[in-house]
Amino acid sequence: MNADRLRAAYEAVQSEAGDGVTVVVATKYVTVADMAVLAEAGVEVVGENRAQDLQGKHDVYGDAFRWHFIGHLQSNKARLVNEICELVHSVDSDTTARRLTVPMLLEVNLGGEPSKAGVAPEDVAAYVRRYPSIRGLMTMPPLATDPEESRPWFRRLRQLAEAVGVTELSMGTSQDWHVAVEEGATLIRVGSALFRDRS
Repeated sequence: MNADRLRAAYEAVQSEAGDGVTVVVATKYVTVADMAVLAEAGVEVVGENRAQDLQGKHDVYGDAFRWHFIGHLQSNKARLVNEICELVHSVDSDTTARRLTVPMLLEVNLGGEPSKAGVAPEDVAAYVRRYPSIRGLMTMPPLATDPEESRPWFRRLRQLAEAVGVTELSMGTSQDWHVAVEEGATLIRVGSALFRDRS
């Protein structure tokens, strides 16, 4: 992984996404050693999918980054995440929400897909009332080859957020973040779009 190339790709995404959008660099497939390249490239916010990997990377790099948790979170890992992360994107149960002390986003399964985590849209308002630390919503739309196919899902999430009075929207990944930003994303989770051209 080349730091100069990564910096150029990262800064391009930041510029295109614009002010008010946080670029969360997804580090699921980044080794502990390669995290140093992210730091050298000026990456500010990283998002980790697994609690064990989060701890291992944080042990080495600590305050080099702002840490977000973007994967499925088991409630028994909440204490670790509370100690390290400034935001959790993927809360999908009362059990987990009760154990978190950091700000969180509620994951919404808009497509009703059994293979995906997230609460049903009709349950969002109750969660937001119950947990004041919910700052917004997150979703993973159904898999699509054309980013435009994700637009209705992103729009629906924004409308749902507006209806329940939260402002943060984590939506859009490497393949569809441009569309997500157009539909109001405040956080985008980008990985492969930055790492494709390795050296």
